[in-house]
Amino acid sequence: MISKDYVIYSAAGIHARPATALIKLAKTYQSVISLKKGDKTVRLNSMLNILAMATQAGDTLTVLVEGPDETEAAAAIDTFFTEQLKNL
Repeated sequence: MISKDYVIYSAAGIHARPATALIKLAKTYQSVISLKKGDKTVRLNSMLNILAMATQAGDTLTVLVEGPDETEAAAAIDTFFTEQLKNL
């Protein structure tokens, strides 16, 4: 299992557009990808799950990736959080 923390710098936090992009990205991998905020963990398979976390600027999310292609999936998720999230 790969685990990495990300601080959300986007002023809008994670809203519908980045949530949709995250779900599409997660579906391209066999690994199970989850987000954790505090004591709540949700899988990246439902926009409602992600939006229910109410992630705002300054929040820290932990991404958990487990499966046969976890290294590739974790790298893609890392790129999303470090480069693409600020543009959505």
